[in-house]
Amino acid sequence: MRISVIICTYNKPEWLEKVLIGFAHQTYSDFELVIADDGSGPETKSLIERFREHSGIMVHHVWQPDEGFQKSMILNKAILASTSDYLVFTDDDCIPRKDFIEVHAKNAEPGRFLSGGYFMLPMSTSKKISADDIGSGKAFNPAWLRENGLDPTFRILKLTARGLIQDLLNTITTTKPTWNGHNASGWKKDLIKVNGFNEKMQYGGQDRELGERLENLGIRGKQIRYSAICIHLDHARPYKTRESIQFNRSVREATRKEKKIRTEFGILKD
Repeated sequence: MRISVIICTYNKPEWLEKVLIGFAHQTYSDFELVIADDGSGPETKSLIERFREHSGIMVHHVWQPDEGFQKSMILNKAILASTSDYLVFTDDDCIPRKDFIEVHAKNAEPGRFLSGGYFMLPMSTSKKISADDIGSGKAFNPAWLRENGLDPTFRILKLTARGLIQDLLNTITTTKPTWNGHNASGWKKDLIKVNGFNEKMQYGGQDRELGERLENLGIRGKQIRYSAICIHLDHARPYKTRESIQFNRSVREATRKEKKIRTEFGILKD
């Protein structure tokens, strides 16, 4: 199965480069990358062009002018630009483990979307990760991470669980399977049916709202947070505002209450 991986980015070339290196070392090879660029500058464009030339991976760079946080809008454009039936979504601050795409491919099934998570790193560790650390897998090794600034935490199970333990943790976790923008996947036809992301929504739950409309459509979430692993690089969030959080909360409440399937402000505008 060919897969389109959609990576949302905005002016974080240092972090994006690490993420792209992660995708250059995947065990699953039948995929393309669609970079959903919400107005980054020329440094990001140059990085993508170099990566496209040297990696041999098909890369589409979908760009829009910088008009503030418009992630939903650029993701809808990326959905249309993708050429595969199955889409994996992630962000420019999430380095994928080498089996990331393979896990999504193995777990894909009709009538479902996949809900993955991430393992958060502190800034000091985020900066220390090199291309060699990503390619060798050291960046996902708990011992290496502790040596490079990570405090001990029970959440390290996300990186160490394998086999039956991994399946058990996915089953017993109290975290609901939601659409998480940093690590989720689904069928393109299902995303088209719900009309993609609500472009009226800015930061704070716009990805969850998409998942809630998929659920209303009858597409059920499947938990893979202990299987599809990515490590999250630290960064500031200047676009996070109380107003956007409150507005998005009201939209989500309406989506759940009215059991909405399709947004009027998505790929097609009503």
